[in-house]
Amino acid sequence: MTEPNLDAAYASPAIEGAHRTGTPELVELYEEIADCPACGLARTRTQTVPGWGPAPAEVMCIGEAPGAREDEQGFPFVGAAGRFLDELLAGIRMSRETVHIANVVKCRPPGNRDPQPEEIAACQPYLDRQIALVDPLLIVTLGRFSMARWFAGTTISRIHGQPKRFGNRLVMPMFHPAAALRRGDLRAVIAADFARIPALLDEARTIRAEEPADASPDVDAPIAAAASLPASEQRALL
Repeated sequence: MTEPNLDAAYASPAIEGAHRTGTPELVELYEEIADCPACGLARTRTQTVPGWGPAPAEVMCIGEAPGAREDEQGFPFVGAAGRFLDELLAGIRMSRETVHIANVVKCRPPGNRDPQPEEIAACQPYLDRQIALVDPLLIVTLGRFSMARWFAGTTISRIHGQPKRFGNRLVMPMFHPAAALRRGDLRAVIAADFARIPALLDEARTIRAEEPADASPDVDAPIAAAASLPASEQRALL
């Protein structure tokens, strides 16, 4: 296997975007991710896909892992699922320029397979720093792997669209936009959940005004919880 082209990685669209809409700390984080050798995905990726969008931002969407097109282009959520995400954001008068978008894993798993526990664990420190820099009022989890960080031991079908407070922010689990491509009946479900975001933001702003510093203990469940389940249970999480 060939080693990743680090010169190309440092010129990635994500890093250029972070220079434009983020902070020096976000740029530094993205550059570290571009040079990451922490797991086997470093040997198979075309480039890393750390994220996209402003920092800080009121809303942060966290998905699963880059796919083939994301790996080629360096942007999260491209292709049909990305177009649906853009449509959902436009429906609530938001866009990629106002929302920060990321994944729990920053490199594409070969064949678009599910990320493995060790891959999720290798990326977790990067995601932790990314969340701290973006400092969102509302985190929207898209799919089971990001959901498992805050909502372990349950399914998206049971809790989608039901926000929960963690410290001084809200977290709301949702189906991944790609789920609507496989099941057309989920399209309206996902759109209805997204339509709740503006009202939730009003609530989240009130929470942040009352409690500006998040001094609560770490309440995150391990992100790897979903990936460590048997395949039959992973499918059940959908």
